[in-house]
Amino acid sequence: MQTVRKDIHNSDVPILCQSCEARHQGICGALTPEQLAALAKQTRRVKREAGQELMADAMPMPAYANVLRGVVKLTKVLEDGRQQVVGLQFAPDLLGRPFASESRVSVETASDVELCMIPKPALEALMRDGSPVEHRVMMQALRELDEARDWMVTLGRKTAAEKVASFLYLIATHIDPTEEGALATFDLPLSRADIGDFLGLTIETVSRQMSKLKTDRVIEIANYRHVTIVDLTQLRLRCG
Repeated sequence: MQTVRKDIHNSDVPILCQSCEARHQGICGALTPEQLAALAKQTRRVKREAGQELMADAMPMPAYANVLRGVVKLTKVLEDGRQQVVGLQFAPDLLGRPFASESRVSVETASDVELCMIPKPALEALMRDGSPVEHRVMMQALRELDEARDWMVTLGRKTAAEKVASFLYLIATHIDPTEEGALATFDLPLSRADIGDFLGLTIETVSRQMSKLKTDRVIEIANYRHVTIVDLTQLRLRCG
């Protein structure tokens, strides 16, 4: 808390950055006030509605982006048009693969989002200079690798019920982190079809498993997408 108070009252830290959660939890938390002030001169905040493409697979990647609010989905599309959701990113994740000339996935807003756009040369210069931001980026990459391996287990070994429970637990603990056993309420950032793509299930199976969780009083669902986790501990146990 002392560090946060110092930053807020430091005139070298840009006003917008002082109240930004990514400033402390994301890559910017590794920057000095001077580095942050220099970087902020080159960044811009943008808002995008759900369903908008941010980056296309195999297309040039001119900038990185800090997710400040909302959920972004990463997808791969096969030649015949079939889509696979391969990942989700939340605040304060960094979008974009360091030092890559093009995107390796399609990136689309799963919900309304707010982003801080960072030019590639600006961030890569900091990383090349040995700034601690390089360590932050590497730690995110390693975390995403661990999560991808965990998701391989989910897709390859878990039952349909365990897959749906794992998906809901992922969203609950990233969008609205809570105390163990406490309530978590959120709007699903993906449609039933996208959830099916993410889990390798049909829409009907996803809906059936959610209905079962509702019947068992593990979750409540209103207006098709508004979910309340009634028992987070029970949901975690059902993840397998």
